[in-house]
Amino acid sequence: MVDVFAVADIIVNHIKTSYPQDVAIVGYYGSYLQGRATERSDLDFFFIPATARGREVECQFIIDGISFDFWPIGWERAERMATFEDWSTTIIADCELLYVRSEDDLARFTELRATISSMGSGSKTPAMISKAETVLTECFISLAKMRLADNPKELSYCRIKAREIAGNIVKSLGLLNQIYYKRSWGHYREQVRELPIKPDQLDQYLDTMMFSLNPDEIILACEKLTADTARLISERQDNQEETRSFEKRMKGYYEEARGMLNKLLTACEKGHYETAFFVASGVQDGLARILYAAEKGRWPGKVDLGEHRAFYIRHGYPDLVALLDPTDFEPLRLAVLHLIEKLEHHLRTEGVVLNLFDSVAEFESFYMNRA
Repeated sequence: MVDVFAVADIIVNHIKTSYPQDVAIVGYYGSYLQGRATERSDLDFFFIPATARGREVECQFIIDGISFDFWPIGWERAERMATFEDWSTTIIADCELLYVRSEDDLARFTELRATISSMGSGSKTPAMISKAETVLTECFISLAKMRLADNPKELSYCRIKAREIAGNIVKSLGLLNQIYYKRSWGHYREQVRELPIKPDQLDQYLDTMMFSLNPDEIILACEKLTADTARLISERQDNQEETRSFEKRMKGYYEEARGMLNKLLTACEKGHYETAFFVASGVQDGLARILYAAEKGRWPGKVDLGEHRAFYIRHGYPDLVALLDPTDFEPLRLAVLHLIEKLEHHLRTEGVVLNLFDSVAEFESFYMNRA
């Protein structure tokens, strides 16, 4: 069995002799640190270069069939690991240092670990939820590829995409629970089982994704797992403190939206369905989103599955999109007029100041004296 630490000593001694000012940190992590190493295990070790010359110590090699990868992590990437922008957080949090160039380097590295240790604090919750949401968006891309591929029912392709989705789901759940994983390939599930926030049928979905021979079953399990995780993120967001503010969120909104509403009225009067289609759907969704923001104090999330639409319906605004009809524009036109009237009244009731003027002279007086 290869003495991996004897190998590490050779590299560290070479750094001390030939690159003492060019390498800031050398550390190792993984199976040897965790007491799980087998006869085929390599030593997971890395270094942080302090200069461009320091990168020369990088080396990939094999000794008696055991592979070694002594690889560089720049300070910038180490910082991304500490802030969970890079998912390899355990490398920084749980490594053992073999070499430190200076006290300043050690202090900088210790600060990164302090950042990691604070990830569970309440002040970090909104940011961690946002990161979880960002990771989950990758699942939607993978799902689209599964559906749109030239041969989406090929088992190998479905399993490859299922692996992508499973990996991102696991990452997203870690961030949502404000933890990081200490083990990766083949060991995610045992760690995810301990999480308080996770889809109820997580194990069933993962079993289908890994073991099923039916591509349709795999795709459906991927879709359901992604949707369930998106709902968990939405629920976690809803549990955050809300700051209701129509005056702040909707200041200037009506004045801008009125231009699109006028465009929609013109499209109805001229019978231009394409314009009506794009403007009506854009206005309705845009108003739903800003109503959500005004009520909740934040914009709908990136993986919002339509929850924001409830705020448009709740306030009784007309469903413009449902009224789109290339053979009869009058119901849509009347609905737009109703929306304009209702929106003005609603915003005034909420204390939003509307800059509406009957003449240029009236606007001039306002503009010149508003200070």
